[in-house]
Amino acid sequence: MRINFVVASAALLMATALAASEAPSLDKQDIRAQLSPRRFTSLAAEIGAKIDRIAVREGETFKAGQTLISFDCTLQAAQSQRARASLSAADKLLAANRRLAELNSVGQLELDTAEAEQQKARADVALTDATLSKCNVIAPFSGRVAEQKLREKQFVQAGQPILDIIDDSSLELEFIVPSRWLAWLKPGHQFRVRIDETTDTYPAKITRLGARVDPVSQSIKIAAVIDGRFPQLIAGMSGRVELTPPVTVAAARQ
Repeated sequence: MRINFVVASAALLMATALAASEAPSLDKQDIRAQLSPRRFTSLAAEIGAKIDRIAVREGETFKAGQTLISFDCTLQAAQSQRARASLSAADKLLAANRRLAELNSVGQLELDTAEAEQQKARADVALTDATLSKCNVIAPFSGRVAEQKLREKQFVQAGQPILDIIDDSSLELEFIVPSRWLAWLKPGHQFRVRIDETTDTYPAKITRLGARVDPVSQSIKIAAVIDGRFPQLIAGMSGRVELTPPVTVAAARQ
């Protein structure tokens, strides 16, 4: 009876060891990552107007501060001229009332009313100037156009997206690794990544570690950046991260 128990226990231990040896190691798993732009955003209309000109097309590059979209603001320009004319009239009326006040020929109420009209006219000019400043959409950073959603001469409403733009001056990578790698994986660690679309490998380095460990999978998110400028790489490409524990760490586990 005891012999059968020993044999059964030995068989169970062998089966467990065999299953462990056949189970895929997290340290040898295929770590996938996708290239993403450093910054990206959608440029939208801030006023309701007709698109007069779009200076860049999909895939084209631009510089920070460049005018990317111009709207037809004929109506807004006319409103600005009207506001400035009203301000000029208010300035003259206030100046005249002040002179009359010095001669005691006008009451305080008339003077206060003239000052209020001048302030109102100045506010109208500020409002129309702010509106006119929205007639051109300026690039917030240098980059490329990822998608053009509308065409020239179309009328847009305020808040309607027109261009999706990205900053591809440096391409970032995000991927998941075992949390135990935190013992040796630090910002600045260099590695290589093999991109599927080009079939080449490129240098990269860790920029930051995730804020928390997933307790279920015992993994953590890592952010990295391609170390250098490679024109053939574009956002959306993906590949395999060539990142393994140092020999000393691997040997310590054995």
